[in-house]
Amino acid sequence: MKLLLVEDNTLLVDELAKQLKQAGYVTDVTDRAAEADYLIKETHYDCVILDIGLPDGNGLQLLETWRNQGIDTPVIMLTARSQWHEKVEGFNAGADDYLGKPFHSQELLARIHALINRAHGKTNSPTKELSFEGVTLDESQQSVTVGEQQFELTAMEFRLLKIFLMSPKKLLSKAQLTDKLYQFDDEKESNVVEVYVTHLRKKLGKTAIETRRGQGYIFHGLKP
Repeated sequence: MKLLLVEDNTLLVDELAKQLKQAGYVTDVTDRAAEADYLIKETHYDCVILDIGLPDGNGLQLLETWRNQGIDTPVIMLTARSQWHEKVEGFNAGADDYLGKPFHSQELLARIHALINRAHGKTNSPTKELSFEGVTLDESQQSVTVGEQQFELTAMEFRLLKIFLMSPKKLLSKAQLTDKLYQFDDEKESNVVEVYVTHLRKKLGKTAIETRRGQGYIFHGLKP
């Protein structure tokens, strides 16, 4: 899952970036409204964490512009303001959630998790598990249970399997998967998807992930 963090407090950014990475998220970071506007139109994000006060603009105005342009990515607003009417302004601008500073990173992670699950039509399970056709991903432990066997996952395996489990039985192109696995300005390895699909098949079974030549991949779980 991929996030966009728009925040100009460098200490907060450093801490959040570390926490988000540990939780298995790929996160693009910017402190500018203009760059955030560019990024959200160049890549697909599962959630945006957006500060109201930015050096080159207002987060509320930026969000309102996105909504008017039909960009429906879930957005959590961050702000030091705590007046109820300011929160109402945020929701009226199109915010999906609102978090006042200071806050605990675990609260933000829980809100992100809930928003992404809702956007994908998933139940926000208290156990933080994703399941489909005999494959269960434990997000807190970053492990997978297949039948009665449990396997530890590397960071990249975890990210890729979570993407598949959020969109089972759907054709996902190599470009879509690669975009989710890397930050925007990372140097992307051309065969990373093929390599980690192979790794996952060794743990899930050869038929768990179908390859469509020239099109992409479909996740079937244990029942192709």
